[in-house]
Amino acid sequence: MKQTYTQANTRFQNIDAFEEWTTDAADEVYQISRWGEGYFAINNSGDLCVLPKKDPKGPRINMMEVIDEIKSKGLPFPSVIRFHDILRSQVANINKTFRSVIEEARFNGQYMGVYPIKVNQMREVVEEIVDAGAPFNYGLEAGSKPELMAALAMNVNQNSLTILNGYKDEEFLRLALLGIQLGRKVIVVVEKYSELLQLLELSEKVGVEPMIGIRAKLATKSSGKWAGSSGDYAKFGLTIPEVLQATRLLKSHGKEHCLKLFHYHIGSQIPDIRTIKESITEGARIFCKLVKEGARLEYFDVGGGVGVNYDGTASINYTLKDYVEDVVYILKQTCDLEDVPHPNIVSESGRLVTAHHSCVVTNVFGTIEIGKSDLATEKVLNEHVLVSNIRERGGEITDKNYQDVYADALKIKEDTESAFKLGVLSLEERAKVETIFWKISRMVVEFSKIDEYASDEILMLRNQMAQQYLCNFSVFQSAPDTWGIGQILPILPIHKLNERPEVLATVADITCDSDGKVDCFLSPDGPSQTVPLHTFKTGDEYYIGLFMTGAYQDIMGDMHNCFGRLNEVHVFCDDDDPTDFYIEEIIPGNRSEQVLATLQYNPETMAQTMKQNIDQQVKRGKIRPREGVTLTDFYENCLQGYTYLKR
Repeated sequence: MKQTYTQANTRFQNIDAFEEWTTDAADEVYQISRWGEGYFAINNSGDLCVLPKKDPKGPRINMMEVIDEIKSKGLPFPSVIRFHDILRSQVANINKTFRSVIEEARFNGQYMGVYPIKVNQMREVVEEIVDAGAPFNYGLEAGSKPELMAALAMNVNQNSLTILNGYKDEEFLRLALLGIQLGRKVIVVVEKYSELLQLLELSEKVGVEPMIGIRAKLATKSSGKWAGSSGDYAKFGLTIPEVLQATRLLKSHGKEHCLKLFHYHIGSQIPDIRTIKESITEGARIFCKLVKEGARLEYFDVGGGVGVNYDGTASINYTLKDYVEDVVYILKQTCDLEDVPHPNIVSESGRLVTAHHSCVVTNVFGTIEIGKSDLATEKVLNEHVLVSNIRERGGEITDKNYQDVYADALKIKEDTESAFKLGVLSLEERAKVETIFWKISRMVVEFSKIDEYASDEILMLRNQMAQQYLCNFSVFQSAPDTWGIGQILPILPIHKLNERPEVLATVADITCDSDGKVDCFLSPDGPSQTVPLHTFKTGDEYYIGLFMTGAYQDIMGDMHNCFGRLNEVHVFCDDDDPTDFYIEEIIPGNRSEQVLATLQYNPETMAQTMKQNIDQQVKRGKIRPREGVTLTDFYENCLQGYTYLKR
């Protein structure tokens, strides 16, 4: 269920809390240093930059220079920009951290991590991860037949693992055995007891010994949004009696040597390190007891769940190193106490690897200001008393009485609506009252900015009066987690960060749905219903970025409103280039005809139908022949064009 935030902005507004606006102030307001993990910084010109090596001295990729190059290639916005060096850096980071802690702890096993393809199945992403992970024998995890087919084609390293989770049918299992026949380390993780029986029967028929893993349901429960995926009532995994039964079944068939891996998973985005400690302690103990039962387990798979700090707060109370140290040291201590050899450690951390590398850049094309009107409201003869009263109260407003004036104005507006429904007021009189009311509301908002003791009602009004910045993208396509589960993604301007933002705004997309908006943002004070942005005027070029979209957002977007996939730009670091980067590849987004074809429309038939309709109007003399040709070409060009708005 979508998480909602009713909290109003704090009494001390972020943009008003700084006497002098600097790039340091921008960094604090937008929390860049906290969520950016060292990959993002602001330069002296106020542009957001990418530091692919986390080195403030360089290389440094100016995102506005990337945008300028994208524009020079004629590619319209919105666009997904992938910084592949960040992806490679994160792959190296998790592997090096495990290796370092393993060496420090004198742990005898190795780290054999895998990337879960479901987090981002895009070929370019998986390909980059496999290449970056090759020196570490970093493998892949698949949870469906198509993912397994991709993994078999991509993960050709015979020293790395391919872990198979999820429910399986015979075809799925045959594909796994095919991988083993190719010399790969493909481990089938048993999610229910009947899968083990099916796998043993099939492997006997095919003549290939399987590599088997068992997923256990731990008693340890997670917390946060995905707590329901852990514990006794979890969707996947075997109960402890079933785990024991499966182990003994393999022994009875003389196949105990096929049981290679013990696995558990207690949820995504685990916020509390204590949960991790408890799960490792329980999992390690089960592992050791199974070994003593005769299982020849080689791998201990802790699953995924490492928290990623999207919102810059302390919602995740540990670092990657904290997590790795707990995995290694708790497992080592338990194995030593049980006199069991140290296993190889497997983890399936996908969000950690991919989240930072991708962002969506969109252009602002307009704003909506609540209640703004140029309607004349001067006093006229015999006007209704409600109009006179609200005009009079508006003329009396000061920084001392603004809350009282607002309360009176709100009552007059309510009375006006009732009077209009009864036919007492004219439409023009109602319009005048509303115009004056919204003018008073804007004055109230301005006075409240300098009032330390503004009421909660007034602070809520500030959020309600916030301008809506119309951005050229679809929330449902590019940031489904913000709509679906209330995930806060970092959203901020990509330039002008050395200038004080003047407007507290929300972000609206171009879909026709009321839900197509973002009204929950990160801030130094926690979740905020508005984000500080710069004043936008028609004709301006103003770019906003949605960051940390590399995990799930890329792949979960649908065809809502027939917008389809965005243009995609792949950026690589080049320290020898004057700009420190080059665009390695551009993948055009969906054209209208592609999206329509996906939804079972026939664009060719549509174009023919439109041409016939236009030709009929030409024959009737309603459209001139030359204009008819132009209109036919226009429709066909629209079919071949980008689905998003053009400027």
